[in-house]
Amino acid sequence: MSRRSRARSAEDPAEPEVRLGSAERPEAAPAGTATAREDESALTPQAAPIVWKEKTLSPFQVKAVEAIRAGHDVLVAAPTGAGKTLVAEFAIEDAAKRGRRTIYTAPIKALSNQKYRDFRADGIDVGLMTGDVTINPGAQVLVMTTEILRNSIFENPRALEPVEYVVFDEVHYMDDVERGSVWEESLIFAPPDVRFVCLSATIPNAEELGAWLSEIRGRATIVIQSARRPVPLDHRFWTARSGAFEPGDLDRVRKREVEAAGRLGKGARKQRLRDGGRDGRHGRGHEWADPPSAVPLLDELQARELLPVLVFAFSRKDCERLARANEGRELLTAAEREAMRALQRDLVATFGLEDGFLSGEVMTMARRGIGYHHAGMLPVHKEVVERMFTSGLVKMLFTTETFALGINMPARTVVFHSLKKFDGVGFDYLSTRDYLQMAGRAGRQGLDKEGLVFSLLSPKDLVEAPIKRLMAGRSEPVESRFGLSFSSILHLVERLGRERVPEAWEKSFNQFQHRGGTEKQRERNRKEQRRVLDAHLAFLEELGHLKGAALTPRGHVAKLINGFELQVTELLFRGVLENLSIEALAVVFVGLVYEERRRAETGWVPAKFQGTVRSRVQREVHGLHAAAAEHGLQAGIKLPDWGLTEATIAWIDGTPFEALEDLTEATPGDVVRNFRMAIQLMRQARRAIHPDWDVHARLGETMEALNRDVVDARAQLDLG
Repeated sequence: MSRRSRARSAEDPAEPEVRLGSAERPEAAPAGTATAREDESALTPQAAPIVWKEKTLSPFQVKAVEAIRAGHDVLVAAPTGAGKTLVAEFAIEDAAKRGRRTIYTAPIKALSNQKYRDFRADGIDVGLMTGDVTINPGAQVLVMTTEILRNSIFENPRALEPVEYVVFDEVHYMDDVERGSVWEESLIFAPPDVRFVCLSATIPNAEELGAWLSEIRGRATIVIQSARRPVPLDHRFWTARSGAFEPGDLDRVRKREVEAAGRLGKGARKQRLRDGGRDGRHGRGHEWADPPSAVPLLDELQARELLPVLVFAFSRKDCERLARANEGRELLTAAEREAMRALQRDLVATFGLEDGFLSGEVMTMARRGIGYHHAGMLPVHKEVVERMFTSGLVKMLFTTETFALGINMPARTVVFHSLKKFDGVGFDYLSTRDYLQMAGRAGRQGLDKEGLVFSLLSPKDLVEAPIKRLMAGRSEPVESRFGLSFSSILHLVERLGRERVPEAWEKSFNQFQHRGGTEKQRERNRKEQRRVLDAHLAFLEELGHLKGAALTPRGHVAKLINGFELQVTELLFRGVLENLSIEALAVVFVGLVYEERRRAETGWVPAKFQGTVRSRVQREVHGLHAAAAEHGLQAGIKLPDWGLTEATIAWIDGTPFEALEDLTEATPGDVVRNFRMAIQLMRQARRAIHPDWDVHARLGETMEALNRDVVDARAQLDLG
């Protein structure tokens, strides 16, 4: 590879900065809050332990521990792998010593499950609540998704009275378009005595976020920022023509390769004329836009013993295709192969897998040191791959970005197969935050002096990719995504009264961020937010969920259902779900939650598969969607998708899971995930209605029929 100069991604190894959350906007701080300078002078490293649990604390960890001891809320922003979780562990121990509880929230269920296992392995009294499972809910430490916490805050705030700390892991998820509002709602409405420990990737507006927290919580939030990585990163690039090169050589490589691509283009146009005008993957477009083959780079990494390597590819098919293209490698020694065989036998026994799984693709590849991992796999198969990777025996793993989110599985090297991914609308280049989160998996603390990060670039990427932005390493600021759901609004009407619901927005990060604008801009934003809120209230009243300032029976049910509250409530009250069989109820609830991943139209489902029931549900929800559109709220009403209907019926009838593959184009992971989501929605609906309702008992029976074998998340956790 090229010479050994290092390109740091602006994660300077500087000392951590400590700021009061109110420092950026002192006028917004609650009365009595000390200034940043005063609080900084009070934070002396001598007051905190340098070693805790046999771990030497870094400067930012010392500052965070000291702030917790002083009674503050804290916001810690540091790179991936820097050791933020240790701050949470200190808070957990601090609470336990005083007989208090801690809630640990995570943005995804997989991360919640891992934290539950980690804490359990450490001998901590821990429970888990994710919507899929509830285990030991009275534990000293309760791990849950943020949605579960938000629901608890609204529905039963007294249950949080023994809670000293709420840990918000990956709190920058507030920026998530679809789910970010849940974080804000939880932070705004949590009981005032609860203290926050917020953990974030590096973000440029951490002080702004901390200032907002100080204001809404009524006490100072200490903001601690560190750009120091325990293992520094060395960023490089790879093209088919130039091989490996460093960021300093980018301009030279770009000029040379673009000129070469132009010459190729002239020849390709002549070839297309000879071929009758055909264009396609063999023309200039293919050579110009497609990433180069990863094989030569992986050959070199293997030869130079720079494994294990995580290869990030942003489609499930690419993960599998790349793994198969490299499955001929022999990455394990004889001793390692024997260790892998022993591990695989243990995993098959632990998770109750069929013996035939040992001869399947996942395990066969792993015996050569190769693997792939993505959300389309069965959850238990993903976990098996994770266990094999953490053992150090899988040396080359091809995975999607979810592997980077909070899961502590570093590698020697990270490779980006592409810098583009699908963002829900189209393909675009990665945000800096996403790039850094994935790149941060490179470099194993205690094993590597540095982590290597390679990006595969096409000639088009050399011209268009925001390489300077990515290398500058300054993540995008967190922006408010505040937008109350229908169920949240119903809770607030009941809790505050209809007239005071706008106060929720007045406390939002959205409002706080807009303070910096002109009076005209602030007023325009205020009017728009009020317009959207009024539209929600008017629609709820039109549907009969509200009557003036009071919740109706419909409203009391809808407030306890999240994500599909209006669809389910209306189907319940309009009698659509009455007298349905278990099979029909399963079809309806799976259809409500399912959404075909492909952008093509949903395939036709024969009428014999509960066609009459589906038609009625379709009419009702379409009518609801049309009524919402009159208020500009149609985005909040998802239409049913019946693509899993045949598979759902087969599963209810007892068909083995493997046989469902012939009944749907959805991947096994998607099938399991949607069955679990349907069960979770049924559980909410069942809890919201009176047990005297006829449908109450049948919902329980339907949940039981769906929740078997690989769908049963609790069983998998108990096994592992």
